[in-house]
Amino acid sequence: MPEQDEVDRIVEAWRHERPDLDFAPLHVLSRVGRLAKHLDRARREAFQASDLESWEFDVLSALRRAGDPYQLSPKTLLQQTLVSSGAMTNRIDRLLTRGLVERRTDPNDGRGILVTMTAEGRRAVDAAIERLVAAEDALLSDLDVDDRRQLSDLLRTLSLTLGG
Repeated sequence: MPEQDEVDRIVEAWRHERPDLDFAPLHVLSRVGRLAKHLDRARREAFQASDLESWEFDVLSALRRAGDPYQLSPKTLLQQTLVSSGAMTNRIDRLLTRGLVERRTDPNDGRGILVTMTAEGRRAVDAAIERLVAAEDALLSDLDVDDRRQLSDLLRTLSLTLGG
């Protein structure tokens, strides 16, 4: 039997107190929740080392993934980052102040605006993604390639069943 972790101890205590319940979901989802905390910490550290907030990384990474010339409409940005239009306007303004993005008139629609990442924004997001990939790789270092693939497939299946 594998070594016991904190979730095993918690479930066993609950099983003792409430033997009428099936605690099988806790074995999976409590671990996912605990792992999410480790991931969140690793991400915060990677972004801080690149002088970015997580929301800044979200916006800049959407622009970076869009490819050259690294620009998107505010509407596309809010769809990709799942924030309100007011929040996106605030985020764009703050990124503008930091010199990480620029606002440009859409050449295909004179009334439209495009948010374009600056060279400084690209340097920041590239440094952050390099740090993030290294940090996440370290979190998975005890799993071999096949275990990582299997875990990824299982989590994808769960994600799809939950709508996302």
